[in-house]
Amino acid sequence: MTTSLDPTTYIPADVKANGAYYTPDAVARSLVSWAVRDETDAMLDPACGDGRFLMGHVNAVGVEQDPRSAAVAKTRAPGALVHEGDFFRWAAHTEARFDCAAGNPPFIRYQLFKGETRRAALELCARHGAQLSGLASSWAPFLVAAGSLVRMGGRMAFVVPAEIGHAPYAAPLIEWLCGRFAHVQIVAVREKLFPGLSEDCWLLYAEGAGGCTDHVAMTVLERFAASNAPPKTTVRVPLVDWRATWNRRLRPFLLSAEARALYAGLAKRPGTRRLGDLASVGIGYVSGANAFFHLRSSEAAYWCIPPALLQPAIRNGRMLPGAVLNRAGLDRLVREDAPIHLLRLHRGQDVPREVRRYLDSPAGQVARTAYKCRVRDPWYAVPDIKVPHYFLSYMSGRSVGLVRNDARATCPNTLHCVTLKDRRDVAAIGAVRRTPAFQLSCEIEGHPLGGGMLKLEPREAARVAIPDREGLAALNEDLAQETVAELQRWRHYALDQRYPRN
Repeated sequence: MTTSLDPTTYIPADVKANGAYYTPDAVARSLVSWAVRDETDAMLDPACGDGRFLMGHVNAVGVEQDPRSAAVAKTRAPGALVHEGDFFRWAAHTEARFDCAAGNPPFIRYQLFKGETRRAALELCARHGAQLSGLASSWAPFLVAAGSLVRMGGRMAFVVPAEIGHAPYAAPLIEWLCGRFAHVQIVAVREKLFPGLSEDCWLLYAEGAGGCTDHVAMTVLERFAASNAPPKTTVRVPLVDWRATWNRRLRPFLLSAEARALYAGLAKRPGTRRLGDLASVGIGYVSGANAFFHLRSSEAAYWCIPPALLQPAIRNGRMLPGAVLNRAGLDRLVREDAPIHLLRLHRGQDVPREVRRYLDSPAGQVARTAYKCRVRDPWYAVPDIKVPHYFLSYMSGRSVGLVRNDARATCPNTLHCVTLKDRRDVAAIGAVRRTPAFQLSCEIEGHPLGGGMLKLEPREAARVAIPDREGLAALNEDLAQETVAELQRWRHYALDQRYPRN
C-alpha cells in the first residue's frame, strides 16, 4: 500500500515510532509569527515534517528524515529549502546560521531514541555545553542543536512536551536555554493542543541568543489562542527558587502564589521530614510474567501447590483497602478468588513434583520465554521480594494510597514498597498519610501521566513531605484541597473530591 503525498490528506507512516504528530495550523502559524521579525529572516525548522511551519515564511530551511514527509514539505512550501536526512548529522556539519527557529520536534522516548542517532545528538549537545542525561527524550537535543544554529540576538519558538515542567532530564535543557538566551518563556496550556494525544504539550519561546537570564518567564493559560506575539508573562520564576525550593520543576508555578507559599512553608518547617528520611522507598519485584506467577486459590488447589511456597501478594493498587491491609483483608481477596498467591521459589531449592508440573505446563512454557524470565537462572526464581511496612501507590487517579501492611504481604513493581528505617516512625506516617497535606505533597512531587494519572517515581516518592502534628495543625486544609483539585485539573482528572481524614 502506498501513502498519498497529497498535502491536504497526507498522514506519515509509523507516526508513534517517529514522534510525528503534526501541529495544528493555528499553533504553527502563531509560533512562526513569534519567531520571525522580518521577511528576510532565515528560519530553521529542524524536524519539518510535512512543511506546515515552512509554509508560514518565505525564507525557510527544513530538515526531515522521512522521505515521504520531506516530499510533502517541498510541495507544501515550494519556496523553502528542504534537506532530507538526519538533523543531528546535518547540524554538526552545516555552516548555515539562522535568525530564528520554529517547529515541533519529535517526541521519542529514550527507549526508542537510541543507537547512532542518539549518540550523535548527545555529543552535539555536549559540544555546545548542554549535558543531557541518557534518559532524555528526542525533543530536548533537537532544541539544543537548533538553538546552537541561531545567530546572536535570534529567537526560537517551539512546541514542547509538558514534561519540560517536571522531567529531570529537562532541567539541564532549561539551564542551557537560560545560559544561551536573554529571555526564556514557557507557555503552559491546560486544554490539550493535540486532543488525540494522551501527552500534554506546552510552548517555548526564547529570544536574545547570545545573552542569558536569571529567571524563566512563565505564562499559564487555560486554552491556546492564536496570536502574532507571545502572550504576557503571568509569573516570573527565579532560577535560584526553581533550583532550591522546587527541585528544578516548573509545574508548581501552575499554582497561585498563595498555594505555592502554602506548600513551601509546610516543606520548610523544622518538624517536616521527607518520606525518604523515614523509610526506604522502591518499586516491588519484577516477576516477568505476572499472570503466571500470581495464582488464585482455585489455581493453587488445582495444581496442588504447597502453601509454604505461596507468598501473599498485592498485584496492584485496586486490591488495596483504604488504610490497613490485614488478615481479614487478605481473606476477603481469597474468597473473591483474586490472584494474590505469589509462587516463591529460590535458586538451588528442591522443587516439588507438583510445582514442576505447573512450571512445565503450557502457561509455564510461555512464561519462561518472557525477557525477565529468560535472563535469570533459574527462570522461575523471582528475585527481590520484599515485605514492606507500607504499600504506596505508584500510579493514582483520585488520590494516592499509603496503606499499612499488617498482613505481611509483598507486591510487584505496580506498587512501591515503603520500609521504615525506625519502627517508631509509624506514628508520624500514621498521622499524615490520610490528610490533605499528604495528597498535596504527592501531587507536587509526583508528575502527570497520560490518561489523567499521577505517577510517583521512587525519587519523587522519597521527597513526599511528612510534617509533624504542629505542621498539620497549622495547614490551611481548604487551600490544600483546592490546590490538589487544581493540579488534578491540569492532569485532566478533575473531581469534586474531599480526602478522608484519620
